[in-house]
Amino acid sequence: MVPLASLVDVAFLGHLTEIRYLAGVAIATVLFNYIYWTFGFLRMGTTGLTAQARGRGEDDVVVLTLLRNSAIALFIGVIILLLQQPLREIGFALLQADPEVLEAGRAYYNALIWGAPATLLNFVLLGWFLGREQGKQVLLLSLISKSVNIVLDYLFIVRLGQSSAGAGAATAISQVVTLAVGLFLVYRELRSRFPEKRSLKQLVAQIWELSALKKIFSLNQDILIRTLALVSTFAVFTNLSAVMGTKVLAGNTLLLQVVTLAAYFIDGIAFATESIAGNLQGKGAKAQLLPLVKLAGSTSLIAGLSFAAVFTLFPQALFGLLTSHEDVIAQISNYLWWLFPILGFGSIAYMLDGYFLGLTAGKILRKSTLIAALVGFAPMAIAAWYWQINHLLWLALALFMVTRSITLSLKINHKVAE
Repeated sequence: MVPLASLVDVAFLGHLTEIRYLAGVAIATVLFNYIYWTFGFLRMGTTGLTAQARGRGEDDVVVLTLLRNSAIALFIGVIILLLQQPLREIGFALLQADPEVLEAGRAYYNALIWGAPATLLNFVLLGWFLGREQGKQVLLLSLISKSVNIVLDYLFIVRLGQSSAGAGAATAISQVVTLAVGLFLVYRELRSRFPEKRSLKQLVAQIWELSALKKIFSLNQDILIRTLALVSTFAVFTNLSAVMGTKVLAGNTLLLQVVTLAAYFIDGIAFATESIAGNLQGKGAKAQLLPLVKLAGSTSLIAGLSFAAVFTLFPQALFGLLTSHEDVIAQISNYLWWLFPILGFGSIAYMLDGYFLGLTAGKILRKSTLIAALVGFAPMAIAAWYWQINHLLWLALALFMVTRSITLSLKINHKVAE
């Protein structure tokens, strides 16, 4: 459901007369990837800690994990709102694109930024439900979020003609609606688990316990650095695409939508791996971790390569759903085969992300992603910029995925043995 809404955003914008709206949202998304996914630890850290506490049978710690990370998320969300103007000016000053593209991106930013607190709190709620292996709640929240987003996309973009600003407003409102439903689900569960208000108040008083906060911030620090390296890689990729021209940016954006679509399906496997690995770690059942990795890895690889094959075999039909600009679709055909190495190795990397997050092995994730960004991606990205060759840019992204999958795979047995 998550990439479906994103694809609908792209489809609405891609069928407008001017392609600059799609390109503008792509540029603004780079900035939002930094603003939001920098704090992706709110989702990732919550899942691992919750799953391990659940495996140990520590119900109070499960609830405290939710309360502590929600407090952190709310604080960060309010700070983002207060600093929205300087964040916008600094961000767009660093991004490179045609003036009309940047104008469309600013309109998207100005609308979407108001959903920041709700988005970050939703990270925590999704992480908590995943850590408790409550997939139905996660699916329900995704259905609500994306359904509202799609309906509002149609209303704002098609009916009211608000283009990129409408896309931003639709997403922000959908996040607020999702948060309201998520809080209701949590309230209903906590009320049944803690029928007496006094027992829940005793837990609330423990939110700021220093030793527990140190553990959270230590894990979050490693995940933060890992996420910054990951987001920066895709940000540089998008920015270099913009340097090569609006049509290259639009084409690369559509191809990245395929990578994102596949990644979210693979993340379904990664989330399950994360929850189960954390639960097994909490129970001390380490012998079951390696079979889990083998099953999840093979399933992820099949999913990733299947996506690459489908879009390579039917490019005109599938990309035609996303844009009516034939010149952009024609350009995409030259780069389709890059989906195979990127999604093949990327599927393994995404799954192993989930595995190590479940084990709360943040240092392994941090080191792997930094090596992949600096050694795998950066040299070839510099070459792509120097010679202005889009194939070299896609090679850089492929090398990033290859390096991540190899460095993480080398640590599997090491971590199980610890």
